[in-house]
Amino acid sequence: MTTQLNERQLDPAVALAALDEAAPREPHRQFALKHEDCFVVADSYGDIRGTGDGFFRDDTRVLSRFRLFIGGRMPSLLGASLSQDNIIFTANFTNLAIVSPDGTETAQGVVHIERTRFVWQNRMFERLAFTNYSARDIVMPVRLDFGVDFRDMFEVRGTTRSRRGRSHEALVGEDNVTFQYEGLDNVIRKSTISFSRAPEVLRPDYAEFLVAVPKRDRKSLFLEVGDEYAVPNRERFRASAARARFAMRDKRRHGATVHSSGRVFNDWLLRARADIALLTTDLETGPYPYAGIPWFSTAFGRDGVISALQMLWLNPALARGVLSFLASHQSTETSPFGDSEPGKIMHETRKGEMAILRELPFGRYYGGVDTTPLYIYLAARYADRTGDMEFVNAMWPSLCAAAGWMEDVGKRNGHGFVTYSRAASSGLSNQGWKDSADAVFHADGRIPPGPIALVEVQGYVFAAYRGLADLARRRGEEERAAHWTAMAEKLRAAVEEHFWMEDLGFYALAIDGNGEQCAVRASNAGHLLYVGLPSPERAKSVAGNLLAGSFHSGWGVRTLADGEVPFNPMSYHNGSVWPHDTAICAAGLARYHERESVVKLMSGMFEAAVHFNMRLPELFCGFVRSTGEAPVAYPVACLPQAWSAGSAFMLMQACLGIHVDGWKKEITVERPRLPHGIDNLSIRHIQVGDVRVDIMFERVRDRVACYLDDRSEGLAPLVVRS
Repeated sequence: MTTQLNERQLDPAVALAALDEAAPREPHRQFALKHEDCFVVADSYGDIRGTGDGFFRDDTRVLSRFRLFIGGRMPSLLGASLSQDNIIFTANFTNLAIVSPDGTETAQGVVHIERTRFVWQNRMFERLAFTNYSARDIVMPVRLDFGVDFRDMFEVRGTTRSRRGRSHEALVGEDNVTFQYEGLDNVIRKSTISFSRAPEVLRPDYAEFLVAVPKRDRKSLFLEVGDEYAVPNRERFRASAARARFAMRDKRRHGATVHSSGRVFNDWLLRARADIALLTTDLETGPYPYAGIPWFSTAFGRDGVISALQMLWLNPALARGVLSFLASHQSTETSPFGDSEPGKIMHETRKGEMAILRELPFGRYYGGVDTTPLYIYLAARYADRTGDMEFVNAMWPSLCAAAGWMEDVGKRNGHGFVTYSRAASSGLSNQGWKDSADAVFHADGRIPPGPIALVEVQGYVFAAYRGLADLARRRGEEERAAHWTAMAEKLRAAVEEHFWMEDLGFYALAIDGNGEQCAVRASNAGHLLYVGLPSPERAKSVAGNLLAGSFHSGWGVRTLADGEVPFNPMSYHNGSVWPHDTAICAAGLARYHERESVVKLMSGMFEAAVHFNMRLPELFCGFVRSTGEAPVAYPVACLPQAWSAGSAFMLMQACLGIHVDGWKKEITVERPRLPHGIDNLSIRHIQVGDVRVDIMFERVRDRVACYLDDRSEGLAPLVVRS
């Protein structure tokens, strides 16, 4: 028997433990490294303390405790950092007063200790370097405590299991310890900790070294954690680090780049781009941005599509990779356990023991009501961006199957609304992007009966039908084009009729299974602006609400207006600020010519990022901004998170009003604005058809000029509308 948590939430006990002094630090003080399906999360010391952190491989924790002690005490932390390319974690320490085994005393602050770590090809590499600045030789007593629990990711998040597999007794060698676990799925998982030299003492849970460091000299200790034994040394460390950095450099070169006159602003953009590169995994179908570390380091349908939409104007290859992967995992059967139906697009996939055993449905799960229309919408947007009809033609059967699923669901309620109601109790109770159990409700707090039609989902369906109609027309399928155009307009009329709340000048959060409005003001309505469904008059009313104090915290758009019954700025979905949500709302405002408001939202996000060490987390608390105070972190948010990193570029596109037309092979810039404090900005190597061009934006008094740089590789039409 398995006790299930909501997929997007963490068990409260685990969340509280994360706040404890002895547990991992709050998320923005944790450091994450990743390569492919391996990642490690540790605190500023580089320590793994066993609550929500660890070294994970294929959704299994293969290192659950890893702590450094010098002379029996934690060293004094000087600082910790992550390299700009997200490859190298470094923590710097100095020693506290030490008494060596021979009784010799070493004063505090004379030895510099550098802990350097990276992940490459399913292994964690680490170097401990000791530099002696004293006038005599020193012997450093060094201890590393370690443990391996082989917990499934869902166990780490708080799900309990009635049975587990068998953990074998640790095998202690001369310079290594091997742990082994035989799962209930009959898979044997191993984890070996290897050292560059034999410790003085080696046990199943710790290693002790005496490191002799001559005066004014430096000595290093190397170690590795992987699924097999290897002998760590300086050459392996350096060579693997070089390969890891080279691979990351190659990823970061994909697509166009953005550079501005603001140094700190550039730091944010560089970090965001590096986070996208870090989370992007090269699958057989192409690059795919995994959702976030630690809880969602896997392929999520919704997250992947939105991240690809955010980066589409700069790097359309990411969208192609996402579409290819999702097409290859499209459902062809009906399964209540997996919430699947033919044509539906996957919500997520997992590789851990619990998923393999089907203790949870997330091995390949389809319980996302918005993923399918978003998938179609991304395909249409990709085609508009690139003019790549060859790829569209290859995708066409999949797109038609996805459209068939939407139409079939729409017939069940008579209005064409795409609704959800989980097919099995093991699935998600809410299946939009706000998928916590309390995220959908009536104005009085009642939980609505299903099937539920979410307002933003209808917007995505509307956009999907319109996109399909355009693609069908380009394929010469006029009958299908007319059909999907009619479907889109019918749905638009139904949304306007059934979701609009005249007294509030806003759209309802949802329609429940009884046809009753969930008459709640939530940020979901901002997504309707993004796809262009509302009339200009109603869009203006929605924009006014989103920019008012009830929604806008000063940092970003809150997920729920502060007057609603369940509003709580510390909640997951009911009053917090999600950067990707704010970015989508901003893109919607830009579509309705609210460009100045977009600049305001971008400034808030940038200023929040500065407080979060240049990284926007998955979400943060929705407290109203106060002068001199930082945004309040949500304690167990993912960091990095793909669609939070991508928000910087969606906001940037919304500010600049830039659109690349792959059919006409031209760039359109409409009423461009630059972020506050930025006087000029360049976009280098943006692909337009077969050429790459550089576009410059420059503030000239109260306007922004835009022109092609003469250093561009080729020429492409640039249309600027003031």
